[in-house]
Amino acid sequence: GTANTVSAVVCLIQLTLQLFPTPPHPAGGLVKSWLFKWTNYLKGYQRRWFVLSNGLLSYYRTQAEMAHTCRGTIPLATAHIEVGDTCHFVLTSGGRTYHLKATSEGECQRWVSALQQAKANSTLLMHHSDDSGDETPVPQEERVLTQGVLKTLASKLGDLSTCNELIGKHGAALQRSLSELEDVRGSNDGTDKVKAVNERATLFRITSNAMINACRDFLDVADSHSRRWQKALHYEREQRHHLEETIEQLAKQHNSLERAWRENPTSYAGVERSQEGDASDENEEAEFFDAMEDSPSFITVTTGGETQRKTRRSRIPDKPNYSLNLWSIMKNCIGKDLSRIPMPINFNEPLSMLQRLTEDLEYSELLDRAACCDSALDQMCLVAAFSVSSYSTTVHRTAKPFNPLLGETYELDRLEEYGYRSISEQVSHHPPAAAHHVASQRGWTLWQHITIDSKFRGKYISVMPFGNIHLQFHSNGNHYVWSKVTSTVHNIIVGKLWIDQSGDIDIVNTTTKDTCHLKFSPYSYFSRDVPRKVTGVVEDREGAAHYILSGTWDNKMESAKIVESSQGCGGTEGKQKTVYQTLQPKLLWKKYPLPENAENMHFFSSLALTLNEPEEGVAPTDSRLRPDQRLMEAGLWDEANIEKQRLEEHQRLERKRREAQANQALDEGQDIEGYQPVWFEKRTDDCTGESTYVYRGGYWEAKDRQDWSLCPEIF
Repeated sequence: GTANTVSAVVCLIQLTLQLFPTPPHPAGGLVKSWLFKWTNYLKGYQRRWFVLSNGLLSYYRTQAEMAHTCRGTIPLATAHIEVGDTCHFVLTSGGRTYHLKATSEGECQRWVSALQQAKANSTLLMHHSDDSGDETPVPQEERVLTQGVLKTLASKLGDLSTCNELIGKHGAALQRSLSELEDVRGSNDGTDKVKAVNERATLFRITSNAMINACRDFLDVADSHSRRWQKALHYEREQRHHLEETIEQLAKQHNSLERAWRENPTSYAGVERSQEGDASDENEEAEFFDAMEDSPSFITVTTGGETQRKTRRSRIPDKPNYSLNLWSIMKNCIGKDLSRIPMPINFNEPLSMLQRLTEDLEYSELLDRAACCDSALDQMCLVAAFSVSSYSTTVHRTAKPFNPLLGETYELDRLEEYGYRSISEQVSHHPPAAAHHVASQRGWTLWQHITIDSKFRGKYISVMPFGNIHLQFHSNGNHYVWSKVTSTVHNIIVGKLWIDQSGDIDIVNTTTKDTCHLKFSPYSYFSRDVPRKVTGVVEDREGAAHYILSGTWDNKMESAKIVESSQGCGGTEGKQKTVYQTLQPKLLWKKYPLPENAENMHFFSSLALTLNEPEEGVAPTDSRLRPDQRLMEAGLWDEANIEKQRLEEHQRLERKRREAQANQALDEGQDIEGYQPVWFEKRTDDCTGESTYVYRGGYWEAKDRQDWSLCPEIF
């Protein structure tokens, strides 16, 4: 009995270990290389990048074009393949003939074999599709992958069935043993019966574990492929959206050309004749495509026939290795407001505070996702992640940004890339205050008025932002308000500088009264917590908690849905601590990796590298045009320090002039207003009741007209 039971246990364990094979990898792959394609008698053979995939032969001018512009596609199911002279072969499909030439005889044979195999697979697939009544043939590669997944899932179902049968068998045996145990209660062989019950219970437990593992594997396989299919579906939807935009723009261009032809048909006669002569190349060599050689990730067509792609820079000059005795300068500044102390640019980074404020938009896609949320609580989680993400760019950024001059502005137009554009202005110099407004075409508007107060405490510098950030979503009107936490730069006297964020953020949805309380834990050498830790709770208007947020301000944030809460011990001041039971956390936000060589470029992110990039058409007060900042970025620090002193002296003289005018007006009994910003105006906030600066409008219209007559001369 015992030997047989042990043998059965060993067999069952072996069965459990061998149950779940690895899913087979899908067969198939891409064939791609350069080939020469005949275009016309004027241009002859032109080099094109050809890609064979899923029974389709596509070609592009360059490899980079694979992301956005396909020059032509040849279905091989109905194509005729003919081998010509050395290195030549001809494809005929849909009434068109394609003359192709490979770089070598071996390359030609490789392509012909691949094309013939792809044609055979496509033909077989079409016949199978016709027999099954499916009008749309499934690509061979996808069909093999789907069959492999289905086969794996079926195998897992079979494993579950086997485990189910074993559980039934062992359960019945266990029940019989229990019955026998009752019959022989008190007898001498009672001990043997108990041992038999224990052995069968062991078998039952092992089988149950096998079934649990089978269920888990089944779900893992289904979940992993579900994510891949969802990602593919999302990509196809985006491609469809871009294609619809392209078709719409092509239709507009067609109508414009047709209208122009009706008005003056004679001027277009030459164009018609040239197009007739180019028919052999599917019009791919027409000027329309030549203008799109450097098109962005989606096709854009303009009536002018020329489209340019804005390529953003990815590096700036390396930071010079300047030595500086920090303590010799800072020892006389203890307890003072740093904004009032002339500081050499050696402490700075080549960006202004207005540009650092604009860096809050590094992860604007979080707000794009939040704008699509149906649930206000889910939306709150993404808004909270966005409020934390703005600090991720500061983890290595111990240098201070330039204090903007009064009236200095900064614009960031990212309508084409990210759907938003931003304008900020320095509205006050003492105390330093900036106003910022962002409008997005993807369903949200953000604005803020931030006043900076910074103090040197001997061992560290504290930077305390005052003011509120406002965010409103267009679809549901939800209006969120929150503020910033304190930033501290440590080791001013000795050691390596490092920065920390600490304090609380209370995000309030003023529309629904939902709240989110975020706590930035200060770093402690003796703490066991993760450094730079952030925790939070999302509550509805009734005070009921729905989500727990956790993460770090320099890396990522996650949310976990609360399913149950209870009162536990361990609270402070006699209060009971609330214990939450949650589902598995979901990733809300994760930091992008820094660019290569970032340590020599002030640890700038990819967005920060582009903020000071020269751009035409901006206001004459834009931070990009500030000469000392521009010299510092170029590595000319001595010249930048001289220019910085000149600008600060000019600003002091301008302030004295305004004060003299105000005193003169006061002596004459006249009312005079203080300094008035150009693009922002002071109003009372409806939500907080505080006085704040909001965008009055007109900047982008002035830029379109290039009318900057309202801008002061500050540089």
